[in-house]
Amino acid sequence: MPTRNSTLRTADVARRAGYSVQQIRNLESDGVLPTALRSPTGYRRYGEVHVRSALAYRALAAGVGPVEAKRIVRAVHEGPFSQVLALLDAAHAGLDRERADLALAKRAAEVISAEPIADVRPSDAMSVAELAAALGVRPSTLRHWDAEGLVVPDRATAQGTRRYSPAQVRDARIVHQLRRAGYRVDTLKALMPDLPRGHRSDDVEAALAARDASITARSHALLDAAAALAAVLALAV
Repeated sequence: MPTRNSTLRTADVARRAGYSVQQIRNLESDGVLPTALRSPTGYRRYGEVHVRSALAYRALAAGVGPVEAKRIVRAVHEGPFSQVLALLDAAHAGLDRERADLALAKRAAEVISAEPIADVRPSDAMSVAELAAALGVRPSTLRHWDAEGLVVPDRATAQGTRRYSPAQVRDARIVHQLRRAGYRVDTLKALMPDLPRGHRSDDVEAALAARDASITARSHALLDAAAALAAVLALAV
């Protein structure tokens, strides 16, 4: 990619992009910025394309993380353009999946809050066979959920006999309901940690609201990144 008006110093690019001088050098080394021209005395000479590339990376990193951001900006410099579009499409699709998962989390949170657990006794615990029969699933299904970390029962004996507490039975019911609705195990694995056991509904709602805010912020960052990438591409013509 040609660099127009290569008259900027490293410090100039750093100041305009909001990075340190060393970070600009690192971004160049990583291929996020095109290789700078050198003056007769060996000093780096940058151009507007370097500033725009650094700004695009900054916005992308906020949206998809630094690793994927570097990959996308490098694709802008290396081509083809279709690859850049494919990577951006994948980034937006990832956020769309997260929004769908968030809607699922909110639904599950409502189910949890509607099932308070009180007056628990040791005799209320259930074995694998008992819970499988209650849910209408195979015992192997419960063992699979255990192995995947979805619903992990207590081990009641030295031999590792599984016993499900009332809270774990509740979680199994939620997983079973969502599985019947067509949700995949990998989606549920990402969801369950966002629904703290035993917390008040206000705590759960706060956690989901924070996740919602994070998705919104990253989506906005991708919007800014698209404009910054367009500016980089314009300088490449």
